[in-house]
Amino acid sequence: MRTKILIIDDDLVSQFSTRYAVERGISDSEILVSDNAVEALSLLSDMDTSGKSFPDIIFIDLQMPTMNGWEFLEIIQGSFVDLRQTKIFILSAFNNSVDRKRAKEHPAINGYFDKPITKTNIDSIFT
Repeated sequence: MRTKILIIDDDLVSQFSTRYAVERGISDSEILVSDNAVEALSLLSDMDTSGKSFPDIIFIDLQMPTMNGWEFLEIIQGSFVDLRQTKIFILSAFNNSVDRKRAKEHPAINGYFDKPITKTNIDSIFT
């Protein structure tokens, strides 16, 4: 079965490295990329309206302009019931212990990885 992945990150290099790690770690995947959280919300809304399946996994950066990752998570929790089956992983370029602690305690977050994510990190998600 094909794994649908959504990468939400405003940095093109991070988008590329995350996509590359996913492609190396998951042989059968559909990868969607959003440059920001607002765009990702629109994409999820379109999926919901059209009856398309939500991503199996979302990788989201925390530090983005307009809407950060925490704000995105708050909105999707109240808006998309079917998204509860989606695994959400934080990607961050900053070693912020406050964000790590918050992510660990957040019920919707399945993990926290430093950028760039590696194939080993991807493999750990599926084992």
